[in-house]
Amino acid sequence: MDQKKALHVLAYEHIKNMVLEGKMEYGEIYSETKIAKEIGISRTPVRDAIQYLSQEKYIDILPNKGFCLHKMGIQDFVDTNQIRTAIEGYCGREIAQKAHLEETKETFDLLESFLKQQKEALEQESVTAFFEADMQFHIQLVSHIANRELNNLFGTYMYRMRNLALHSLHVPGRMEKIYQEHLEIFENMKQGNMIQTYESIVYHMESPRNISIDED
Repeated sequence: MDQKKALHVLAYEHIKNMVLEGKMEYGEIYSETKIAKEIGISRTPVRDAIQYLSQEKYIDILPNKGFCLHKMGIQDFVDTNQIRTAIEGYCGREIAQKAHLEETKETFDLLESFLKQQKEALEQESVTAFFEADMQFHIQLVSHIANRELNNLFGTYMYRMRNLALHSLHVPGRMEKIYQEHLEIFENMKQGNMIQTYESIVYHMESPRNISIDED
C-alpha cells in the first residue's frame, strides 16, 4: 500500500513538473503508457496521478486517447478569482485587524519589498520580474495567516493563477494598474482598515474580468 502510494506521488510529481517546466505542448495528446515507461512504473499509479492532475486543472483527460494540457477558459478565470477573493479577502482583513502587532509589521516589510520590486520591474518594463514579485505579494498575503488548509487550497490554484497573470500582464497598462491596486491594498491593511482592505481586494480580483481569454 505504501509502495503504491509512493509510485502515485512519483507519477504525480513527474507529470506536474513537466507542465510547470513547459515540457508539454498545448494540443498534443500524451500517453499514460509512455509516461509510465519513462518513470519505470506500471500504468495504474500514473492513471491515479492523472485523475488528481485533472481535478487540479493541470490537464484534461481524453477518454481512450490519453491526456493533454488544460487550456484556461472563461469559467476557469471566474472560478479561480472567486476562490482567490474568498481566501485573500479573508487574509487581508485578518492582517488589517492585527496591523499593530510586531509579527504583522514584519509581513508589511516583506509586502513592501515586493511592491518595490514591482515598481522597478514596471520602470524596466520587465513582465517576468513583475510577474514574480506579483506572485510573491499574494503568496505572502496568504502565508501570514499560517493556516495550513488555506495555504494548501491556495497552492492548488497557483498554476491557474500563474497562467492567468501571465496572460493579463501583456495587456498594455495592466502592470501599472496592478501595481496601483497592490499599493491600495497594502495601505488599507497597514492602516488597519478591514472593510476597505476587503473591498480593495475584491476590486483587484474583478478588475481583469474584461481581458479576453481564448477558448478555441
